[in-house]
Amino acid sequence: MRRMQAVHGLAMLALVWTAVVSVSPNRAEAQEAAKAVADDLSASIAKSNAYIGLMNRSLRAVQSWNRYTSWVNLKTGPTGRERYIDYGLYSLYDVRDEIAKARAAIDKPPMVPELDATMGRYIASYEVLAPLLTSANGYYERKDYKADKMAEGKALHAKLVPAAKTFLAERAELDNHMRGFKSDIDRRSLAAIEAKEGRSARWHVKNVMVEAQRMIDLLPTNDVPVINVKTFDTALASYATAVKDMDHFSEAYPGKFSVFESQPRSLLGKLRDFRDKVARAKGDARRGGGSDLTWIINDYNMMVSTSDSALRFSR
Repeated sequence: MRRMQAVHGLAMLALVWTAVVSVSPNRAEAQEAAKAVADDLSASIAKSNAYIGLMNRSLRAVQSWNRYTSWVNLKTGPTGRERYIDYGLYSLYDVRDEIAKARAAIDKPPMVPELDATMGRYIASYEVLAPLLTSANGYYERKDYKADKMAEGKALHAKLVPAAKTFLAERAELDNHMRGFKSDIDRRSLAAIEAKEGRSARWHVKNVMVEAQRMIDLLPTNDVPVINVKTFDTALASYATAVKDMDHFSEAYPGKFSVFESQPRSLLGKLRDFRDKVARAKGDARRGGGSDLTWIINDYNMMVSTSDSALRFSR
């Protein structure tokens, strides 16, 4: 039972400030302060988008490594007699543009020392692992192990294991830092929308997506198959409130959300069904609810896709 990973970028929040010809000193200072806040938020979103862009695209390396570990014994290495050796590995995506953007963002404000340093190490670890995965992918696709008696396969394995271990550790730390960074951006983005246009349709879409992301982050994984049901319930209650608030807004202002409107409700229903199953298994998704995860992630990913349009066109 492996949770499908879902990470989404933060839509750029465009804040328009009205120019004035003559204002009082106090008002001018307030406007200057508001502009500084908006500029800092825009810079934070730009850095987040650059980092998330690389994380999303380089996720293929994780998938390729998982493919390899699904058939090879990591302790002994490949022998050529493995039952599913034809699985091989997955080819990687070209991430040169994403690496360039992420590397440039490291030195741009706002400076977030721990996050920026981790991104630097993540890029370095990827650049070590990626060529090895690519070489191994070609080696097993060509079935060269039949010609060299697995000589190159064993040599690659000896390099792959430590490189993958480092890469996965850096990715886990990066993901941890990004969650905090994104959470702060979400909070400030919601406040900016509310300050500019109140709790509008756009605010409700953003609020629902923030709470939905929290739910996805709490789902079990292969590494952590047991969830804290109490923590899950608290987050679920917050998400349910966000969905109800959006529904009440939609009742008052019909047609604001288009196709997005029903999706948060659908996800909420699936999350509640999952919660009941996993709670009966004392939080262990291996014993209950694990089969629901694919449908939950599919619903969430659909929300990510349609929320982008809703955020751009809703007011």
